[in-house]
Amino acid sequence: MDALDRLAEPGLDLLRRVDTLLAAGAPEGHRVWPLLRRMQVLPGEALRHFLDLRSGPLAAAGQAVRRHVHGYDRACAALTDPQLWSGPAAAAYGETRAVLLRHLDEGPESLVGRLEATAGYAEALADWVEGSRLAVARALAEVIGSAEAVTVVTATSVTRVVSHSGPSSPGAVAAAEIAARLLAVLCVAYDGAETLVRQWGPSMAESVLRPPAAQARPGFHDGPRTIRASW
Repeated sequence: MDALDRLAEPGLDLLRRVDTLLAAGAPEGHRVWPLLRRMQVLPGEALRHFLDLRSGPLAAAGQAVRRHVHGYDRACAALTDPQLWSGPAAAAYGETRAVLLRHLDEGPESLVGRLEATAGYAEALADWVEGSRLAVARALAEVIGSAEAVTVVTATSVTRVVSHSGPSSPGAVAAAEIAARLLAVLCVAYDGAETLVRQWGPSMAESVLRPPAAQARPGFHDGPRTIRASW
């Protein structure tokens, strides 16, 4: 359990009240409007979705992917065993073996390179989740203890909710301020996730096996042939 988990219950209660007030509208021109349009969700629901993000499964996935690298190491070791035969077939085999070795483990476009990039992406996402959860927890702690929170709770009490409704009411103004503070932090967090996708995406593209040049020449393994025998 981290700081965000400990603040989840009072935070969700406050944001439920904020959502209730925002449903009646927010002050015209308030900075919460562009944030609401971008997130397409009220702060209470946004927090509920964010609470489901955990770093543990992502970190574990990164470690699991890295363990597959050892299998490719064993395959490469088998392919580098000495070749005890010679001739045209042996030369063709050697060329194909060299291409396969490069495909398995030579540079960032090899299978091993793609595995390491995938593991790195998972671990970077895990770090992003941890950092983002801490940032959201800090923002949530600030709004829970704010004067605006007192106004929102008062405005949404059973005896006062009707008389304090409307986008220009004190409760609505306070709710808009709380929503703006939290949504701004969530926007920054999701910007970070989109940045990670752009950074890591190219390094996780498909790794294509390119055949040896000899196999690419016309007339070499270029389709079935009819063999005629002379008697």
